[in-house]
Amino acid sequence: QVNLVESGGGLVQAGGSLRLSCVASGGTLSRYRVAWFRQAPGKEREFVVWTPWSGGLTDYADAVKGRFTISRDIAKNTVYLQMNILKPEDAAVYYCAADPTAGGRRPGSYKYWGQGTQVTVSS
Repeated sequence: QVNLVESGGGLVQAGGSLRLSCVASGGTLSRYRVAWFRQAPGKEREFVVWTPWSGGLTDYADAVKGRFTISRDIAKNTVYLQMNILKPEDAAVYYCAADPTAGGRRPGSYKYWGQGTQVTVSS
């Protein structure tokens, strides 16, 4: 059982930056796929980025490509989402997700989820 806890959300002005963190406990993510999703009020959960924990392929949603960067600290069992040039449409609850076998853009592919962290972007 893997437990994921996100942090780092908050209020930021448009054009600003935030870094989200997702700390995993209860198991190592060494063979997992990890991802970030987001969900705005009244909307479906939306894919942001995913990558294998071991590195290599990284897939970003077009809406965030060039502005967001996923990274990880193996020693801390933590995955990060650096978000730059934030826009009002980036405002949402951001979720970290992990799965030992799957990956990709569909929320249903991920077994483990964090509780989410709120990102608010003022215009």
